[in-house]
Amino acid sequence: MGRFWYTVAMITINLSDLARDLPHYLTRLNEGETVVVMQDDRPIAELKPIPLAADQLRPYALCAGMFTVPDDFDAPLPDAVLAAFEGA
Repeated sequence: MGRFWYTVAMITINLSDLARDLPHYLTRLNEGETVVVMQDDRPIAELKPIPLAADQLRPYALCAGMFTVPDDFDAPLPDAVLAAFEGA
């Protein structure tokens, strides 16, 4: 079985631990940790904190003038490219 690598704070708990002390794990989620819930030595759920909304709106037209969209952007793909996507 492969290993999973995470770049955020993460804890792994059993389903019974979550059921026994839900408020404790909700507090840890609130502090920014990710909780992986295991059952029979298999991960069955990953609980993550919901990111807070940004205080500022993203600027409009952030990349204006940095690239152009070609006129045929939404034209059908050539048959050879479609075949490659479909595994033919």
